[in-house]
Amino acid sequence: MTRPGPSTADADRVPRSSSEPLADVLGVPAELRQHRVIDVVEATGFARVTELSEMFAVSTVTIRSDLAALEALGHLRRVRGGAVPVSLGVAEQPLELTTNVQASEKVAIGTRAASLVASGDVVILDVGSTTTAIAEALMARRDLRDVTVVTNALNVALRLEQAADRITVIVSGGTVRPLQHSLVNPYATLLLEQLTAHLAFVGCNGIDATGGVTNRNVAEAEIKRAMVRASRRSVVVADATKLGEVEVARVCPVTDVDLLVTDSSADPDVLAELHGAGLAVDVVAVR
Repeated sequence: MTRPGPSTADADRVPRSSSEPLADVLGVPAELRQHRVIDVVEATGFARVTELSEMFAVSTVTIRSDLAALEALGHLRRVRGGAVPVSLGVAEQPLELTTNVQASEKVAIGTRAASLVASGDVVILDVGSTTTAIAEALMARRDLRDVTVVTNALNVALRLEQAADRITVIVSGGTVRPLQHSLVNPYATLLLEQLTAHLAFVGCNGIDATGGVTNRNVAEAEIKRAMVRASRRSVVVADATKLGEVEVARVCPVTDVDLLVTDSSADPDVLAELHGAGLAVDVVAVR
């Protein structure tokens, strides 16, 4: 496989680490920039679109175009928020691993989402590491009383059991997916079809103005659609790496969602696109 290769003289003009001055990469031709992008991805194991944009002083649109071209040539693999070396797979990761990715962002998102819940509310809580952070934040809210949480996440149900004096937990039922400790069809949507909840907090693997809310797993996407239908107000919770990404299974268009809660590292261009599509966005600062 032949990678885009600059001449020795040209390559000396390209910085060898992201810490080198932006002035050193200004005006670098596309071929040289893409060569350097490959180096960054291989050296770091994961390069963010936003970081590459800043490093090379080009727009995120240009970087996404670079990544698409390099992926087509087999030099890297695009994932939500950036790119990884081609040697790394993009298989769905266990919940225990994803919990530690963007952990601070998920805590901040979870805290903000939990602040939307009032005493007496019936809340649908999806499976996932970000929604688990919502469960933790609900546990910490000692002011809440008579809240009912309906969930398809076994880990969430077990965690909220410790707040049984304040929070009633209803498990959706269905078939267990061990990877996420989730419950899916058959039978998982039967309960949701009988509910009208005040709020539904739904996770995803991608949210895009055109592609809508999407998920990597088809079975879980089906449950997420039912959650949106079963709520008066649906809130998607997603850290910034998932914005602008489109996965295989479509949950719904962004117009079916009332609010997106994300973190402050979100790409402004993607946020503008989501706003333009009519989606309200709550951007949370991360400490």
